[in-house]
Amino acid sequence: MNEAAAVERESMEFDVVIVGAGPAGLSAAIRLKQLAEKAGTEISVCVLEKGSEVGAHILSGAVIDPVALNELIPDWKEKGAPLKTEVKEDRFYMLGHSGALRLPNFMMPPLMNNHGNYAVSLGNVCRWLAEQAEGLGVEIYPGFACSDLVYRDDGSVKGVVAGVFGLGKDGKPGPDYEPGMELHGKYVMIGEGVRGSLAKVLIDKFNLSEGKSPQKFGLGMKELWEIKPENHKPGQVTHTMGWPLDTKTGGGSFMYHLEDNLVSIGFVVHLNYKNPHLFPYMEFQRFKHHPMIADVLAGGRRVAYGARAITEGGYQSVPKLAFPGGCLIGCSAGMVNVPRIKGSHNAMLSGMLAADAAAAAIAAGREGDELTGYQAAWDKSPIAEDLKKVRNVKPLWSKLGLLGGLAVGGLDMWTNQLFGFSFLGTMKHEKNDADSTGKAADYPEIEYPRPDGVLSFDRLTNVAYSATNHDENQAAHLHLKDASIPVSRNLPDYAEPAQRYCPAGVYEIVKDEGGSDKFQINFQNCVHCKTCDIKDPAQNINWTVPQGGEGPNYPNM
Repeated sequence: MNEAAAVERESMEFDVVIVGAGPAGLSAAIRLKQLAEKAGTEISVCVLEKGSEVGAHILSGAVIDPVALNELIPDWKEKGAPLKTEVKEDRFYMLGHSGALRLPNFMMPPLMNNHGNYAVSLGNVCRWLAEQAEGLGVEIYPGFACSDLVYRDDGSVKGVVAGVFGLGKDGKPGPDYEPGMELHGKYVMIGEGVRGSLAKVLIDKFNLSEGKSPQKFGLGMKELWEIKPENHKPGQVTHTMGWPLDTKTGGGSFMYHLEDNLVSIGFVVHLNYKNPHLFPYMEFQRFKHHPMIADVLAGGRRVAYGARAITEGGYQSVPKLAFPGGCLIGCSAGMVNVPRIKGSHNAMLSGMLAADAAAAAIAAGREGDELTGYQAAWDKSPIAEDLKKVRNVKPLWSKLGLLGGLAVGGLDMWTNQLFGFSFLGTMKHEKNDADSTGKAADYPEIEYPRPDGVLSFDRLTNVAYSATNHDENQAAHLHLKDASIPVSRNLPDYAEPAQRYCPAGVYEIVKDEGGSDKFQINFQNCVHCKTCDIKDPAQNINWTVPQGGEGPNYPNM
């Protein structure tokens, strides 16, 4: 991946270059400008975003804890932040095929209480944060995908390559080729989100995950619905576990009542599932037919659809955060609190901590070194405290299944809450999610009901509601390390699970002209969830960025 060394490009110089206009990147940018203003100095900050606009690639539930926003922009209400629907009611259920058992709220540790939080469109929150950042002088460039890294002679990160366009299907420059630019910074912050393509390179190059547990992931799928007014309960938050997943497969759902008769409904499947016949997207579609959910959606209409991976490794999987010349922020490092299904506040706080460290380093005349102050601050931060309290929930669920994991994990959260420690210490994650996949012959096939077109929909119909788009004439951004593996290994051993784990129908097994099996990649459908990069049993798929501005264009997600 180092086209940077082979092509002459123009360059631009900044104090700080930030990759990704998500909660972490925008919070870092705002904090840097606030600190400079307070100190009476100037600092140049650039934010690069691969989506067509800020928010286009943002997908989350989302219920947001405003703790970070309260610190970053205390007068956010007066400034019109799109946090309009305060949570009024928390509901937790264990689902069966047609019934539901409500879990008493008093059983839940206080950290599971959402009162004081807000049900939001995180994409709209990011759009608003971008306005605040630009008002402070931050330069934001949407439609600029960062495809490579630039290094100094000493090996430290100097910047990124962004805005490469016009490479043909063969990967060579076409008639409309633009080589892009190099954007250099004294420090580079990587806030690409889950399984970012640059973050992967940096974690490997600088051994940032040495001594850590493997990172774990879930696949989150979401639809936005407009429902009948009589079914709408603004501020109601519902989480479920159980059906349609079996007791050994991790996951659950959320349903958040927003404003304007809108409901965000989503389903998460933990990607350490073993049965390769499992079809996460169809589990989501089947889930919506549960009477408790179907009654809410009855008479409504689907507005939007999307999917993305979620970091679930937690405290023991967060890599070293600083490397020579920059740092990882937000979900590029993995800061989601899994039981709370919440990470935006931690992402914002991490961006702010990184900004504090970078501003201090620049004021001291430094550049290109390791921001050790960021790591030290993170280790003592509310983020680390938040993740440490729940660190054993995910490994317990993986080890004991739904019921055992719920019981022991709940007890562990209570001991952390009440006594500040766990009797279990810190449990490790044993395998990455690709290695968790079992052989097809060892597991039963799963029969799924056909979507009815009213509550449930086929994948390609739903992908249209993500407004995803890619130029078909470019090289596919999904690279196979070995093109033979899908048919020679994954198909006989695992029934080629890419056909099922992808929530956008990107991968298919088709017959070629001779009647032989062929692995087909429909990259135009890709919603940039990164699941293929995570779950492929052979770790044979490498997700990279397509041309800037391409992919989904999520409205109000």
